[in-house]
Amino acid sequence: MAPSKKAGRKVIQAPKKGGASGGTGAKFAKADWKEGFKKKQVGVSDMTLLTKISNESVNENLEKRWKNGDIYTYIGSVLISVNPFRDLGIYTDTVLQSYKGKNRLEMTPHVYSIAESAYYNMNAYHENQCVIISGESGAGKTEAAKRIMQYIAAVSGGEDSSIQEIKDMVLATNPLLESFGCAKTLRNNNSSRHGKYLEIMFNDHGEPIGAQITNYLLEKGRVVGQIENERNFHIFYQFTKAASAEQREMFGLQGPEAYAYTSRSNCLEVSDIDDTKDFADTIHAMQVIGLSAHEQSEIFRMLAIILWLGNVQFVEKDDGNAEIADTGVTDFVAYLMEVDSALVQKVLTSKVVETQRGGRRGSIYDVPLNPAQAGSGRDALTKAIYNNLFEWIVSRVNVSMKPRGAHTQLIGILDIFGFEIFEDNSFEQLCINYVNEKLQQIFIELTLKTEQEEYVREQIKWTPINYFNNKIVCDLIEERRPPGIFAALNDACATAHADPAAADNSFVQRLSALSSNPHFEPRGSQFLVKHYAGDVMYNIPGMTDKNKDALVKDLLDLVAGSGNQFLQSLFPDRPDPNSKKRPPTAGDRIKQSASALVENLMRAQPSYIRTIKPNQNRSSSEYDTKAILHQIKYLGLQENIRVRRAGFAYRNTFEKMVERFYLLSPATSYAGDYIWQGDPRSGCEKILTDTGIAKEEWQMGVTKAFIKNPETLFALETMRDRYWHNMAARIQRAWRNYQRYRNECATRIQRFWKNNKEGIQYAEVREYGHQILAGRKERRRFSLLSYRRFFGDYLDVGGKSAFGQEMHSICGIGSEDVAFSSKIQLLVSKLGRSSKPSPRFLVITQKAVHIVIVSEANGRQTTSLERKIPLVTIKSIAMSNFRDDWMALNCNISEEGDPVFSCIFKTELATTLLRLTQASIQLLIGPTIDYAKKKDKRTQIKVIRDETVPRNDVYKSHTIHVPSGEPPTSKSRPPAKRKPGVVRPITQGKLLRKGGPDKPVAASRPRPQAQPIPGKTATPPVSIQKPAVATVQKPTASAAGSGRSVPPPPVRQAAPPPPPEGPDVPMYKAKFQFDGQEGEMSMKKDDLVELVEKDDNGWWLVKRNGAEGWAPSNYLELVPPKPKPAPTAPPPPPTTRRPPPAPDANQATSRPAAKVPVKSVAASANAKPVSVFPGMGAGNGSSTPWKKSQQTSNGRDSDESPASSRPSSSLASKPPPPVATKPKPGPPVGAKPGAPKIPGKPPIPSAPRPTSSTATPLAQRQGGGAKPAGVGQMDLAAALAKRAQHIADNE
Repeated sequence: MAPSKKAGRKVIQAPKKGGASGGTGAKFAKADWKEGFKKKQVGVSDMTLLTKISNESVNENLEKRWKNGDIYTYIGSVLISVNPFRDLGIYTDTVLQSYKGKNRLEMTPHVYSIAESAYYNMNAYHENQCVIISGESGAGKTEAAKRIMQYIAAVSGGEDSSIQEIKDMVLATNPLLESFGCAKTLRNNNSSRHGKYLEIMFNDHGEPIGAQITNYLLEKGRVVGQIENERNFHIFYQFTKAASAEQREMFGLQGPEAYAYTSRSNCLEVSDIDDTKDFADTIHAMQVIGLSAHEQSEIFRMLAIILWLGNVQFVEKDDGNAEIADTGVTDFVAYLMEVDSALVQKVLTSKVVETQRGGRRGSIYDVPLNPAQAGSGRDALTKAIYNNLFEWIVSRVNVSMKPRGAHTQLIGILDIFGFEIFEDNSFEQLCINYVNEKLQQIFIELTLKTEQEEYVREQIKWTPINYFNNKIVCDLIEERRPPGIFAALNDACATAHADPAAADNSFVQRLSALSSNPHFEPRGSQFLVKHYAGDVMYNIPGMTDKNKDALVKDLLDLVAGSGNQFLQSLFPDRPDPNSKKRPPTAGDRIKQSASALVENLMRAQPSYIRTIKPNQNRSSSEYDTKAILHQIKYLGLQENIRVRRAGFAYRNTFEKMVERFYLLSPATSYAGDYIWQGDPRSGCEKILTDTGIAKEEWQMGVTKAFIKNPETLFALETMRDRYWHNMAARIQRAWRNYQRYRNECATRIQRFWKNNKEGIQYAEVREYGHQILAGRKERRRFSLLSYRRFFGDYLDVGGKSAFGQEMHSICGIGSEDVAFSSKIQLLVSKLGRSSKPSPRFLVITQKAVHIVIVSEANGRQTTSLERKIPLVTIKSIAMSNFRDDWMALNCNISEEGDPVFSCIFKTELATTLLRLTQASIQLLIGPTIDYAKKKDKRTQIKVIRDETVPRNDVYKSHTIHVPSGEPPTSKSRPPAKRKPGVVRPITQGKLLRKGGPDKPVAASRPRPQAQPIPGKTATPPVSIQKPAVATVQKPTASAAGSGRSVPPPPVRQAAPPPPPEGPDVPMYKAKFQFDGQEGEMSMKKDDLVELVEKDDNGWWLVKRNGAEGWAPSNYLELVPPKPKPAPTAPPPPPTTRRPPPAPDANQATSRPAAKVPVKSVAASANAKPVSVFPGMGAGNGSSTPWKKSQQTSNGRDSDESPASSRPSSSLASKPPPPVATKPKPGPPVGAKPGAPKIPGKPPIPSAPRPTSSTATPLAQRQGGGAKPAGVGQMDLAAALAKRAQHIADNE
């Protein structure tokens, strides 16, 4: 059974017989001694249980748990996470699997529990889910997002290669986007400098089939400058340290200390970051995503362009204009960009200005730039290239993760930058904090405001809770009327677009209009915003320039003239200079992105993770109480606890409640059908009443039912899950009852068969074995058992098993019959060492003895023929007179000597050899075993009686130690006598219906009529009018059970002329309704289609009404061909008769075998031995040995029919009709006419390198193949059953 949500359900084993139960019949779970070693809980795991609700008590509880290593705490369904800044070992596969299928109350708080709840709710309630992770920078948001992705990839099903490919790609996005989007800051070594919203799409079976990433606000200003002790994005340090020699030669690459963009902040190394290893992970992630080698090379070319552009330095000439200090750098940049070097120098040191007069074009001037202006232009080009490159990577990842079919639900994971307060806060911090304000607003809307409003709307008894609503802060930033900060910024950019300083001054003047807002304070060239997380002072200089976020026309023309198509593809949209519409600013884009994000999140059911940073020093032992109290306050944890304690944990509409839990009440369900005839509200109330839930645990609203505690919901889920378990148990009981009846019948048939046919034959063969020993050898006790039979082919070499066919091929047997096969221990002599037994396989045919060896080389097993001994060369068989299993085959003189081996079926082996050679081989039995060890050297093995040997025998140094056995004159035990008495009836039993043909069947109670489930469109029974000549089929059981009536018999008419015979085309019937997409065949139940083509991927091409389309194979059922009427006798006119029964699903492709006439069979002494144990079936699951395999009309085995007529979960993992291959970045863009010819590669500019660092080589990954499983000997019962089957087939 599938794992389910069980709230504290324990499996109590029944006490053993004779146990001290005290006569009360009570069952108790045995105490577990491991409970004394479990980690003691510190504080409370759910802070709704706190005695006192205050910020201080919340902080005290978090501090206790954090210092004890418990970093996760609940507030209801909200998870609070405090960053430990160390590895606690809580993310292993064992821990992950322990949360699978468990609800929140069964396990300790963990991020895996949030992921499990989201995944379970998506599958159970068919609703989109999202996980919102919030907190300040360095609190652990990115790590939490990665763990959620790890959990979902591990627990979601799907064995299809495309599903596994999606899982790998989703996990590969983490190292790829971390390298290009994360950097070291003063507060966090792996700080996300961008936001992303990952949506994982699932099919209706909960298997991931695609994903999509939305990118938010990359901090591109970090590319050109960082403050002291911070770093640029990780990829620059990975690339400069771990690039290959070929890349270094191609891009002129040097160490990070050689580039201004990476060395300016004096932070090249980070203690817990290995740039070389991370670069290898990035390359691997690119390969998993599907980036080609060319695409990877172009990405690294763009990084090299950025690094070398940063090394372009400007000096001031006498006239104050800028001049490039080292033209060698610009020459190399031009080589990388595939443009003319002189054009690069011109664009970086001057700009083109065009004057306009009355809307007409005026003059065009080349205006030289001063060093500051030139540096700003260079940095603008660099930031644009990196920002567009990052967006291209995200879009390329989305192309690779495009859904492989239609998705039904999705889970979104939001990993976005945290709230930031720095000494110098500018436009980037304003945008970041604005997005965090929007996320806080969502949290308030969904957990506080909306919840209280819903209680009022649904007329639920409720105590209002006061809270701070940050909508006023969001309006301060984003509103247009009255204008907010972004609107004032846009107006300043529009009115003073030419001069950045003038635009900043205009922005200062416009901000004065916001001074009436209590959360805003203008302070000259700065302004203060009172955010929910604290007061932030923003610096105005440069804000308008960052908000415009536009490249000058000269730089765009430089890129457009490049011969590199990839670089041109990064700038697909160029602004139209003649357009009067103002291009969108950076503020407009972040507002639009934030609105779209909020819209997406509001469409899903949210789960919250609130992260807290314990200190600013990334210490694993420092707990900053003041800072944490501030975070507790602005996160609103106290208000969240109050709302959670006073509110209801779960609510849903009456229709949804009835749809989910109608099975729990006998008044609303019968045999899985919904039978309630009242309205959904009364049905929901009836369900909650019949389940025994206390009235104070739930309330009925106007349109929804409210459940107070999650424990109540978990109890309902447990009862619902138990319903299906009980139904499964009933089916299992019926099946076991059928099996008991079947086995009893089989036992009687076996007993009769054994006593009347094979008994004499087996007795004769076994008696011959006693005769050849002639009372000269002690016997083993198991050899004398009454049911011991000589089976012969124990390895099934002559059968149809895979192992038997492999042995048959290795020995080169051909058409010979296999008389005996078994495992043996062959005595192998080695140079300078005593002989040792070694496992072999022994196969005896009509002509030779084959010895097969299984050897191992390079971790792989190989099976080969070691020796072949013709029967005519065997002179005698040497055995001892003790009960050991050793024997030697004395053959003609050869270099290999005589084989000596141990075989537990020694008597049967000797009997087989004597029968095959007509007793021409001598059987030598004595105190020693004499054999030829080599060509001219004979040796003897002594056998010593040793009672200290526990069982079997022990060989060492040419001596066999063996305990005493049965006397040599022992005979087989007589068969057990049959128990006298009357034969027990097989038609009676606790689970069998009593009665028979002569007794009337008891009438069953009437079945209630099924009703449509509320909220779902009911499909009424469709009455299909068939022509009179058509065969009227009997309705199926499901149709009869749902109240469908039998259609009337056809009207008697004259027989029409027989239709012309057409080709035998296989026709299939639809077992279920299938709504196909484009290229697929939509079908209703019982539609007939014609098979055109079969495909191995689970989809078949079918044809209906002249149209072709793809359909899933497990939705189709073969229609058996109708028998052709005899040509001489026309059929009589149809009469009024009962409709013939409909073909069963399991008999759709098979017909019952013809009856075989029963005749007496005399036992033959020359027949092959057959062994059938009374009451023992085949151990390998094959059919019973007395039944012949049924053949279908077309000659195929009936095993080819589908095992089940219901579509399994493989339908969800099926690959749909061929999915288009992944698109490539786009067609190559040709160079524009008149583009200058690019000269060859210039010399790499020299750059100062104080120290040389040797990059560690990339770790070589080695993968070892798994060893194939060893070949084992089949169990005796399976061998006997297969042998009987083989004999029955030959007869």
